[in-house]
Amino acid sequence: MSVYPEVILLVVLGVIRMANIKTAISIQESLFEKVEELARDLKVSRSRVFVLALEEFVRRQENQHLLARINAAYQDEPEADEKKRLRRTRKSHRRVVEGEW
Repeated sequence: MSVYPEVILLVVLGVIRMANIKTAISIQESLFEKVEELARDLKVSRSRVFVLALEEFVRRQENQHLLARINAAYQDEPEADEKKRLRRTRKSHRRVVEGEW
């Protein structure tokens, strides 16, 4: 059972689509006017502007969450043998590129 009983899955030609959900929000009048203008300029509805903005916000939040997980995975100090290998690699690289600069 869906958390939102008004959300109904529609099957159209074998494609599952979710029905839209209406919601109400309160925003400052100045922001509303900017959205109105943007919707006119883009030739889309106000609802579409809000959907585009929310999709972008969610995408950014997901990317930040992923980046935080990647950073957490790499925050550990390298182990002694890895540090030794890195020093040797840097030293070797320095010798290779020394004459190129």
